[in-house]
Amino acid sequence: MEQRHLGRTGLRVSRIGLGTLTWGRDTDEHDAADVLKTFWDAGGTLVDTADVYGDGEAEYLLGQLMERLVPRRDLVVATKAGSVPDPDRRFDGSRGHLLAALDASLERLGTDHVDVWQVHAFDAATPLDETLQALDLAVSSGRARYAGVSNFSGWQLAKAATWQLAVPGVRTRLASTQMEYSLLQRGVEREVLPAALDLGVGLLPSSPLGRGVLTGKYRRTVPPDSRGGSPHLAGFVAPYLDEASSRIVDAVATAADGLATTPLQVALAWVRDRPGVVAPIVGARNAQQLAAALSVEALSLPDEICRALDDVSAPVHHYPDQDWSTL
Repeated sequence: MEQRHLGRTGLRVSRIGLGTLTWGRDTDEHDAADVLKTFWDAGGTLVDTADVYGDGEAEYLLGQLMERLVPRRDLVVATKAGSVPDPDRRFDGSRGHLLAALDASLERLGTDHVDVWQVHAFDAATPLDETLQALDLAVSSGRARYAGVSNFSGWQLAKAATWQLAVPGVRTRLASTQMEYSLLQRGVEREVLPAALDLGVGLLPSSPLGRGVLTGKYRRTVPPDSRGGSPHLAGFVAPYLDEASSRIVDAVATAADGLATTPLQVALAWVRDRPGVVAPIVGARNAQQLAAALSVEALSLPDEICRALDDVSAPVHHYPDQDWSTL
């Protein structure tokens, strides 16, 4: 699998990443082992997890598999911290919470370091410099090799990345930002992506298949064994089962028919090759789903197909995203 640099750093990762959101909950140990082995055999390196996935079970399961199935040295392990199960405070970016969460993640993962450590979301109740200091301490102590953020808006990312660049050699530059990005969700193109490109921060798209909707599996009905049919994930899929999304899915299916491939491959190839994108994170529930996604490695979309998909999925961006003098 092709390798790409993560932002403006020396770290190289596979251009498709493996997500573990469902590990320890919908994906059991047997399926997780098959998925990880399939990913590794295909040359995949980037494995993304978080301390809250499966209430910690995803990290624990990954640690167990690294111990006996896939060598730790062959993987780029990325995890996140900052989300908390508190209805009054969903995110805690305090230095104390983040560093304690990192120590707990390392224990579950069975390793002395993670390759990429990310703040899961912006915490408006904590001074940003305190949050970022936790990243500096994690890297300087050797517990993390690189640092990033997740779910930061454009101004939040720009502020954080600029703060880190202000004192080179002391503060850790941000290597990555993880955001939802697909043909069904192009909001990052307003300000996040331009900021990332300008500041040398690599984008790791989550839900690159529109939470599974871009595979076409929901075109006629909601399969009972799908995420959309799951009691705890149905609400996650529902926003993309509207008429506007349906038109985009139909266009993806038409493109797939013309290229003699699948909607999954078309949708994944589109986001993989967008400017600023390093590695879409694919969350397959089993090895068969992952193999279907990894088969996109040989596919490059023709320019005319890309333009057609761009047009049909184009979000409405006006002032101030475009040159105001032309409006």
